[in-house]
Amino acid sequence: MADTLPFSDKIALVTGSARGIGRAIAETLASRGASVVIADVRAELAEATAKEIASQHIAASSGQRTLAVAVDVVNGESVKAMVERVLAEFGRIDILVNNAGITRDNLIMRMEEADWDLVLNINLKGAFNCAKAVVRTMMKQRYGRIVNIASVSGLAGQAGQANYSSSKAGLIGLTKALARELGSRQITVNAVAPGFIPTDLTKDLPAELKDASLKMIPLARWGSTQDIASAVAFLASDEAAYITGHVLSVDGGMVMM
Repeated sequence: MADTLPFSDKIALVTGSARGIGRAIAETLASRGASVVIADVRAELAEATAKEIASQHIAASSGQRTLAVAVDVVNGESVKAMVERVLAEFGRIDILVNNAGITRDNLIMRMEEADWDLVLNINLKGAFNCAKAVVRTMMKQRYGRIVNIASVSGLAGQAGQANYSSSKAGLIGLTKALARELGSRQITVNAVAPGFIPTDLTKDLPAELKDASLKMIPLARWGSTQDIASAVAFLASDEAAYITGHVLSVDGGMVMM
């Protein structure tokens, strides 16, 4: 049965995957045959998530595995060590999902410089560090899928999110630049731009903002982490082999461009 799954024999590295959207992505890729690396700054939570995914989504006879790795994506040496460990365990990396990200929302007149730097470093520099660390291996393989988790805030902007919107707009630019740079080696680079999704990043939004958001969404509902995971799985699959440099909005129609 495992041989018929779309990601059989594929190794997927997902950052920020101990919970939320990242976990849903890791679960989906595992359920479709991939061995998954749960990479997160929260080491204990990453270990627990890896064990749960293995028990819930991987058959003992499939040959698939999960691996938990603690990483600080802002630290280049930490990222390098993570990739070296993954290569030592699996020998290759086929899929990289740059999902690690944070918010530190505030109006610009009240935004601390430290909060600007933190968000840009994790959301944008972190993706740069991870992509840089895996591309040599992918280029040697002449195969790779990189999927960056952007945001509709990076497409349309969002008041009170100057740092977050800038980081995600930058991530979209990075996506397109890498798509041009790596395409000749059959490495595709795409982005998924989620709209409103219930996660730890959105749980503290005021009720009035949540209600107002529904009026901006033609489908009149928030999405789910599975909606994002399914989009990522498509872009990481061979069915999307001729798609690169693309930003796929998964937002219920909120931002149409």
